[in-house]
Amino acid sequence: MASLTGAKRIVVKIGSALLVDRQSGALRADWLRALADDVAMLKGQGADVILVSSGSIALGRGALNLPAGALLLEQSQAAAAVGQIRLARAYEEALAPHQITTAQVLVTLEDSADRRRYLNSRATLETLLSLGAVPIVNENDTIATDEIRYGDNDRLAAQVAVTIGADRLVLLSDVDGLYTANPQSDAGAKRFDIVEKITPEIEAMAGDAASGLSKGGMKTKLMAAQTATAGGCAMAITEGSQLRPLRALQEGANATWFLAEDDPQAARKRWIAAMKPKGEVHLDAGAVKALQSGKSLLPAGVTEISGRFGRGDPVAICTPDGHKIAQGLTRYTAEEARQTKGLRTDAIESLLGYPGRSVLIHRDDMAL
Repeated sequence: MASLTGAKRIVVKIGSALLVDRQSGALRADWLRALADDVAMLKGQGADVILVSSGSIALGRGALNLPAGALLLEQSQAAAAVGQIRLARAYEEALAPHQITTAQVLVTLEDSADRRRYLNSRATLETLLSLGAVPIVNENDTIATDEIRYGDNDRLAAQVAVTIGADRLVLLSDVDGLYTANPQSDAGAKRFDIVEKITPEIEAMAGDAASGLSKGGMKTKLMAAQTATAGGCAMAITEGSQLRPLRALQEGANATWFLAEDDPQAARKRWIAAMKPKGEVHLDAGAVKALQSGKSLLPAGVTEISGRFGRGDPVAICTPDGHKIAQGLTRYTAEEARQTKGLRTDAIESLLGYPGRSVLIHRDDMAL
């Protein structure tokens, strides 16, 4: 059975209804401090932690004294602009006593669809995690349009989990899992402990959002589960209003676990290998040997570039005689790759006029 035990990288999605009191519009500070205890606990166990947090619009509308009910798009964006400052500060203050550095990362679902922005987001999150920080990810509601009207942080959390290769995704919700029917209206509803595969019958059981603060219902959670599990990440839906909800989940609290189809790295490699390459990168014998021993591809090992590609595009990686041995996502455009082929990293900046990236194709972005 899936659990948090032994997880190396955990994404936790936190909804507005958990963070913000529905009546007063104020932050639930005690709950957030308890969540910070959970984050410190998981990091103490050796796990990276990323929080995907709603709440900026809910906090901002209270500060701006906006009326109850649906907001106009421009009102939502204004509320997000005000609330995001308060949200980031609240997380910083909650995690600071644990000597945990927080970082704010604002994205949209589009960032995972565009390869260049996807690589930028991934590199930033990876660097933050390597430095011990806890990224607080939220949708960039101040500039989003459709995302505010139709978006939700359940699916955003799943995209983040796949982007950074998480092995666990936890959706803290107002229910303790997926039921055969709405447990609030059907006393005979039964909770699933484990879902191995999301079938059409399971999809038909999903209801709509119950909270006036949140947008995500069970349908969006199942969509998140489909994204996460296909990317090698197990996902849990569990009730989050209690103090220390992650500790409770680790100790066996009620939840529905959706099992991953594969491990995150294998799923990512399959995705890269399935893309149609937009060019070729030919290597010298030394670079081929380095790749086969698990190294990244440096510009110094490149002898020839063909095709037209942009940063983040898939390219075939070939031996000196033209045999394809791998495929990967390039961190340089075709023109930059041609300019820097055969050069050591310390010589690239003087040629390009700006600091180049240390690798042409990182080993995590490569399928051998």
